[in-house]
Amino acid sequence: MAQNTYRRSAAAADPKPSWGERLTPRFVRDPRLRLALGVLLQGLACFLAIAFTSYFAQGPYDQLALEAVQTDGWRAATARPHNWLGLAGAYTAHYLVFRWWGATAFALPFFSYIIGHRLTYRHRLLGLFKTFNVTSFALLWGSLALGYAAQQLPSHVPSLLLGGVGIELAAIAQQALGWGTLLALVVSGLIFIIYAFHITTLRWPRLPQLRSSDAPDPLAEATTLFPEDELASPVDDTTSTAELSTSTLELTTTLPPAPPTKAGEPELTVATPTTTEKVAEKVENYDPTLDLSAYEHPPVTLLKNHGDGKIHVTQEELAQNKDRIISTLTNFKIGIDSIRATIGPTVTLYEIVPAAGVKISRIKNLEDDIALSLAALGIRIIAPIPGKGTIGIEVPNKKREIVPFRQTLATDKFMKSTMELPLIMGKTIENEVLVADLAKMPHLLIAGATGQGKSVGLNVALASLIYKKHPSQLKLVLVDPKKVELSLYSQLEKHFLAKLPSSEESIITATKEVVHTLNSLCIEMDTRYELLKEAGTRNIKEYNEKFVQRKLNPLEGHRFLPYIVLVVDEFADMMMTAGKEVEAPIARLAQLARAIGIHLILATQRPSVNVITGIIKANFPVRISYRVTSKVDSRTILDTGGADQLVGMGDLLLSMNSIVTRLQCPFIDTQEVRELCAFIGNQRGYPEAYQLPVYEEDSEKELGSADIGERDSMFAEAAKLVVTHQQGSTSLIQRKLKLGYNRAGRLMDQLEVAGIVGPFEGSKARKVLFPDLNSLEQFLQETQGA
Repeated sequence: MAQNTYRRSAAAADPKPSWGERLTPRFVRDPRLRLALGVLLQGLACFLAIAFTSYFAQGPYDQLALEAVQTDGWRAATARPHNWLGLAGAYTAHYLVFRWWGATAFALPFFSYIIGHRLTYRHRLLGLFKTFNVTSFALLWGSLALGYAAQQLPSHVPSLLLGGVGIELAAIAQQALGWGTLLALVVSGLIFIIYAFHITTLRWPRLPQLRSSDAPDPLAEATTLFPEDELASPVDDTTSTAELSTSTLELTTTLPPAPPTKAGEPELTVATPTTTEKVAEKVENYDPTLDLSAYEHPPVTLLKNHGDGKIHVTQEELAQNKDRIISTLTNFKIGIDSIRATIGPTVTLYEIVPAAGVKISRIKNLEDDIALSLAALGIRIIAPIPGKGTIGIEVPNKKREIVPFRQTLATDKFMKSTMELPLIMGKTIENEVLVADLAKMPHLLIAGATGQGKSVGLNVALASLIYKKHPSQLKLVLVDPKKVELSLYSQLEKHFLAKLPSSEESIITATKEVVHTLNSLCIEMDTRYELLKEAGTRNIKEYNEKFVQRKLNPLEGHRFLPYIVLVVDEFADMMMTAGKEVEAPIARLAQLARAIGIHLILATQRPSVNVITGIIKANFPVRISYRVTSKVDSRTILDTGGADQLVGMGDLLLSMNSIVTRLQCPFIDTQEVRELCAFIGNQRGYPEAYQLPVYEEDSEKELGSADIGERDSMFAEAAKLVVTHQQGSTSLIQRKLKLGYNRAGRLMDQLEVAGIVGPFEGSKARKVLFPDLNSLEQFLQETQGA
């Protein structure tokens, strides 16, 4: 008799609010209160600044008015204040400037404005702790300095600048320290500057020393005075001391001459490190996020908690399904030893252990019979379950659970992830959140019929990347032929988006722009591979680590490389309108772009073979399928059936590492995406979107003309390029001149006809027939004259 074992997995509960959030009244958490308070503080800053400024212009005249008001009342007083803000301004300036802080009271409107600006615009000009420290130091140190100066130079310091606090502090300091007060002011001021501006080294530069002829070359070492605010570019061995930046200080050392070697002894050779490596050892690592140091990652509170987070499968439903499964198998004379259930958000997995001698194929063939007995749509049999000695039967729940994106985002699996490009894929039947790394996939193919959750899945993928990465680390290229699905992300143009310099729209919609962008990405790919080659690295992670450690010189063209993710919605439409013009660069990027940090996410409604061609499919090992209309489509996208049995609304199958897993995609609605993009878009961004390389489309005349002797307009530049590098390579012309592959190949043919390079030699570069530029210039002048 079958044993019934019921197991209910603990659902990943929605993150509970912190004790601070629970104790805080609801009206305090109202975003309107935050905005109103920010506007109030900025208004207060303006009020204080005007009142203080008016005091220094009209201050002496207000003393009589204030005394009259205190004696006779403000209605009976005959003297009126001269302050621009009336009696309120006069009283404010009287207490804060005259009685307390003097001229240093201007630090108070500074503090009020900084805090108000942060509350209003959610943009941090200075940190709260740093702003408080600067304000406090300015009030105390400035008041003491003015008071001490007034004691030493009574006739040179205007009384308007002094405050009561400063006078009292100066009197106490004079009695306790005497002239040592000046020393205390200087020392405390220097200490404050060191901490405020992150100064770590104070050295005087030494003059260049003369070296004897037998002394080895000195090693130049450089340290940065302000390493967090200024990029210290490594200098090469040929740079003289006078050419060093003013922000670096040089330390010169001389090695002792090597002792003479005896006859028969091997000569000792020193492997002296280069100047670039020595500089890299001394300066702090480069931080790419400093350009947007005030950038704030969007908070989880922008997202909603959809649904009640509860599982609605009852014991009665479990028992009924179990009995029907056992009854159906018994009718076909198939015995089982045990059965147990695992409740997921969308389906419940019934794991059965068949009796000895039962063939798995017999149970697999009963898929339709079991679906009939359960009266359920979307029955899927897994025979066997990978890694287990059981057979799985997935049965949709009568009342399914909504998986909020906020719930999956707040898990430790995502928040503490060390992946380069983490994507939240969904929640498994065991109620575990599955997070995968796009950088290791390295590309993702998504298919699904209309209305089955494909667009929500794209939003989940984009939101995952945006929540995890800084704008300096990630750039998105968004292609949306429908013009409405990805339009919300246009607010991220100056933070996360990349586009062509000539493009007006940040979201690409026109087919011609798509073709240009894909070819531009191919140029970017070739350029990045050239940078990796020159740096001696194999992938973008190694390259960026070397650049961050300042072992690569920006003056030589090296730069920090952000990841680029190309997202194409409705890929089928692109294939229908552009065909090979789209397929060729997509296939090239899919084959080669992984190592240099360019990754693709393609989505399509119907995964037909004329859309997902063999070349594209071979380079997309990770694929997602929402519900499709036929088994043929399921096999096209997943190489197996099952996608046609899904129940929709985010129910999906993920094929990764040759294993197909059923998941429930998290739900994020349009309003959440809008608020997420608005939060980032309202912050200070880069001056413009990330610029992709310029791509010039080959004209019909250049591509179709049979007269190869008719030279291209860039013929002379290409000739000088190959002679300078002594390398007849089409990819060199394409990369350096930023041309398409077809035009670069045509230029190479014209160079061959002109006798500048030799004939094609297979995989080898063509032989360059001119030794230097002088001979080439003479040849070009003669041919032009002829």
